[in-house]
Amino acid sequence: MVKHGVGAIVTRLKRIEGQVRGVIGMVEDDRYCIDILTQIQAVKAALKKVEDEILKNHTAHCVEEAISSRSAAAQREKFSELVDLLGKYRA
Repeated sequence: MVKHGVGAIVTRLKRIEGQVRGVIGMVEDDRYCIDILTQIQAVKAALKKVEDEILKNHTAHCVEEAISSRSAAAQREKFSELVDLLGKYRA
């Protein structure tokens, strides 16, 4: 759950949505492949920034909440989520 920074994240995602529409237009217009690939890299970089922000929010709020709850089960659950996520990054 994204608790903080929702507005900034949505703004970034809408900007990315516009970039993707632009890439679609470039493909439809049969633009130069390198130009299309450059735009795709820009989209991927923008998505990475959104991903990083959501992970940062998760760590700052959800994980912190589990730690402060003093619930061992909640802490294990959040730790397990992070380990699973990091495993997917490496795959």
